[in-house]
Amino acid sequence: MRVLVTGGAGFIGSHLVDALLARGNEVGAVDDLSTGSLDNLKSAFGHTTFHFVEGSVMDPAVVGDLVPLVDEVYHLAAAVGVKFVLDNPLRSLLTNIRGTEVVLEAANQAGNKKVVLFSSSEVYGKGASIPFRESDDRLLGPTSVLRWSYAASKAVDEFLALGYYHERRLPVVVVRCFNTCGPRQSPHYGMVIPRFVERALADDPILVYGDGLQSRCFSSVHDVVRGVLMLADDPRAYGEVFNIGTMEEVSVGDLARRIKTLTDSRSVIESVEYEAIYGSRFEDMQRRVPDLAKIHALVGYEPRVTLEELLRETI
Repeated sequence: MRVLVTGGAGFIGSHLVDALLARGNEVGAVDDLSTGSLDNLKSAFGHTTFHFVEGSVMDPAVVGDLVPLVDEVYHLAAAVGVKFVLDNPLRSLLTNIRGTEVVLEAANQAGNKKVVLFSSSEVYGKGASIPFRESDDRLLGPTSVLRWSYAASKAVDEFLALGYYHERRLPVVVVRCFNTCGPRQSPHYGMVIPRFVERALADDPILVYGDGLQSRCFSSVHDVVRGVLMLADDPRAYGEVFNIGTMEEVSVGDLARRIKTLTDSRSVIESVEYEAIYGSRFEDMQRRVPDLAKIHALVGYEPRVTLEELLRETI
């Protein structure tokens, strides 16, 4: 099979490229390298069946040339990380919404090629119903708080994908990722595990934003890629939205302590107010836990990598 991965030089994208190549597929990756890195594709470049194009998904000419050459598209190209979104709110919105529109239209024009759209748990916003189910209502903060612009843009992406499915019968699958982590993830865009690990290894202070009681479920990129491929292989997933990740929950404060122990670090753990890092443009949510019943019922997905294993591999 011939496959295109947008954002293929990014963290998740590059792991997906590796998995697709391991399956024997011919894989193309397109990335503008604004946040991705060719270093992530070192293994892929060793395959004669891998092809890389430097370009933007917001360029209809680039996307329009590539999509007709493949059988399916995995669309990951998007703004990366809270810090990047807050520093580049307009660019992030345009990349997420316009880029998705270009990819979906190209897939439709090329003969209804399958598209797997990567969305985010951010779309749930401040929802208080734990765990989050795909059918839950969403609760977002005010538009004056830029953090919610990312959640809104990913929700628009989902509406676009589902609109193409319902009106034009484009085979689409939407996956909502919950804090995907692992090797190759950069600490430069606010991602908490690589940020903590980098500081712990250097014996620098580990900075915990807020009171550290906020909790997350950190998913291994290997589990996420495996689950996505399971969904992509099953036509029953077309036109549906799925959570993907793990339900193993940990507070950010405890995460810092576990990383300090695993790295045998001399770092001190310090609390920092959100405002000192993000100013008034940021608002956080206390818990984020996925309900995985839907993906398990359809394809039997269960996470295999524990948090302990994820942290050791990342370190």
